[in-house]
Amino acid sequence: MDTSEKLDLVLRPPTEELLIKDDLKRMFDEGRKIEHYIGFEISGFIHLGTGLVAGSKIADFQKADINCRVFLADWHAWINNKLGGDIETIKRIAVGYFKEGMATSIEVMGGDPKNVEFVLGSDLYEEKPEYWTTVINVSKNLTLARVRKSITIMGRQKQEEVNFAQLIYPPMQVADIFAQEITLAHSGIDQRKAHVIAREVAPKIGREKPVAIHHKLLLGLTQPPIWPVEKDKLKEMLSQMKMSKSVPKSAVFIHDSPEDIMDKIKQAFCPAKNVEFNPVLDWANTLIFRGGEAELEISRPEKYGGNLVFYDYESLSREFESGNLHPLDLKKSVAEKIVQLLEPARDKFNRPKYTRMLEELMEIKITR
Repeated sequence: MDTSEKLDLVLRPPTEELLIKDDLKRMFDEGRKIEHYIGFEISGFIHLGTGLVAGSKIADFQKADINCRVFLADWHAWINNKLGGDIETIKRIAVGYFKEGMATSIEVMGGDPKNVEFVLGSDLYEEKPEYWTTVINVSKNLTLARVRKSITIMGRQKQEEVNFAQLIYPPMQVADIFAQEITLAHSGIDQRKAHVIAREVAPKIGREKPVAIHHKLLLGLTQPPIWPVEKDKLKEMLSQMKMSKSVPKSAVFIHDSPEDIMDKIKQAFCPAKNVEFNPVLDWANTLIFRGGEAELEISRPEKYGGNLVFYDYESLSREFESGNLHPLDLKKSVAEKIVQLLEPARDKFNRPKYTRMLEELMEIKITR
């Protein structure tokens, strides 16, 4: 595979941004082994926006001969008081439910989880005590104002009250990249601020600038608080309406039953003829077609136009915008495809060993 083919894999949807293409091209041209990482705060159930969207890019990176790593950010979850703020619980969930869930998500999207390295934050910090020197070096090159501006990488607004530990979160995220000698940092577009800091700080502390890849955020299924949305505010609304585990009806989780998936998507916001803000179309584009690599069959009675088969998102979008495809028919077909896609995850979490992992997390979420 040549450089052009590798870049095509890296850049194809759901990639939304690459910082910077010339840097990555040079690495490919030089034949360097590229070290990828994506970090996850351990905070609860894995939904499609976490598992499948990230998993799809990991699969792409593997095909481009990039070494892939998933960083299980237990300390970051502890700082952010997730799972009751109990570090031992967070560690257990990280190397149990979360690792196994992400492994299955990667496999579902065509990747090989056996060739993905899973690294627990606690282990990294113990193995590399110089990590904390790096945290200080990064921090010395940041102003307090810049750190506070970057707090949004934790899912918090800048104006929210934070404790001092939470101010350490952004420098730690940058130090995670340097400590692991990462050349390709990867995240959702909402995490880009940490990667921008890493690129800015790197030459100041004698490090190589990492390339950064940011994938799009999968829309949640719920209706926006204001509808219709003015065109000039659409981009902001798309970011605000991402899938969230804290809004269960907005999300499908990787181990949801077929009945739950069908019910959630049946109730999804899917305005007729609207292709600019439509979660169901967004899922079809991001999870099913993946650049036209699949087909979507719409089953419907002859009196409603008969069956349809789409081989690319563009033709599906045109048909929906024209009004020739009813929202309910689209929802049913997308739901069936998602049910099929998630079958390996359901099978895994129905086995006793993994069921216990899931049950433990359910109990934590209920009691803490």
